[in-house]
Amino acid sequence: MRFSQFHFNQITIFDKNIIMLIKTVRNFTPQWGTDCFLAENATLIGDLVMGDQCSVWYQAVIRGDVNSIRIGNRVNIQDGVVIHATYEKTKTIIGNDVSIGHNAIVHGCTLKDRVLVGMGSIIMDNCIIESNSIIAAGSVVTQNTHVPEGTIFAGIPAKKIKDIDPKLQKDEIERIAKNYLMYSSWFKKDQN
Repeated sequence: MRFSQFHFNQITIFDKNIIMLIKTVRNFTPQWGTDCFLAENATLIGDLVMGDQCSVWYQAVIRGDVNSIRIGNRVNIQDGVVIHATYEKTKTIIGNDVSIGHNAIVHGCTLKDRVLVGMGSIIMDNCIIESNSIIAAGSVVTQNTHVPEGTIFAGIPAKKIKDIDPKLQKDEIERIAKNYLMYSSWFKKDQN
């Protein structure tokens, strides 16, 4: 069975039997900037404002139903990521050039510019992750944690393991963010 594009109850169905959900909640409709890649089965809900050149990958969910979510430019939200907030308590704010690894959970916190969130990590309410920092894969950053600029946090609960060498910052944080701009260009080309 094949569908041509049509709108039904705020669900957009595209050809090739793939569904993307972009849903208005509490009179808020998701907004995004120019030159973004949104995977066909990504979910964007409610009070979400995202900048330019972002990518939201397969099965990622950004749910701005209970509070606002603000995302800067050149942010990649990889497969299976969940971004949410807490009702009447915590917003989620994500800066520029941030990479959020596969299956991470980012909840009611602030990620400043050039942050790398490793695969499967969880960042909880009221955390502040300063610029040029790395949250190692599988880490759990517990509520109210402050991650200083230029550090690596790892473990459960996540703790500082070391300062980031400037070379590692360039090699990992910047490289991954730039690579996702390239990867998304492949998919945007195929959408036309």
